[in-house]
Amino acid sequence: MKNALRISCSRGNLKAVRDFVAASLLDCNLSTLQLNQIVLAVDEVVANLIIHANGEDESQYLDLAIDIEDHLFAIEIFDNAATYYRPSTYHEPDLSEFIRLGKRGGVGMTLVNRIMDRVEFSSNGSRNVCRLYKHLTPFTESNSAGQ
Repeated sequence: MKNALRISCSRGNLKAVRDFVAASLLDCNLSTLQLNQIVLAVDEVVANLIIHANGEDESQYLDLAIDIEDHLFAIEIFDNAATYYRPSTYHEPDLSEFIRLGKRGGVGMTLVNRIMDRVEFSSNGSRNVCRLYKHLTPFTESNSAGQ
């Protein structure tokens, strides 16, 4: 199954992205926890691309393409940002230090990396792409403990 969505680079479109991801996963019979984790991870990456890579320039667009096959969720997020956003150079912060200092922000990619099985960022000319992958575990009574 493949689904696609195009949005302008506005934070106002994040709800449409969350709804798009959730609707794409609807027939996968996931636990609420796994569904919400995937939606959160995609939302975080898209928000970062809108804000940091595209400066919330509504004349710029993100193209999202979801493919789900053999219990593997794959999403590609494309943009044409002039400034290539490089979260792959991101180093996980010391979370206890963040809490001690009361720092806000800067932990989104930590969540994404912990939720998703694989996260890739690449650029080809003026086209940037982020790919996120997650093995899906269909919800059953035997794996429902704590979910």
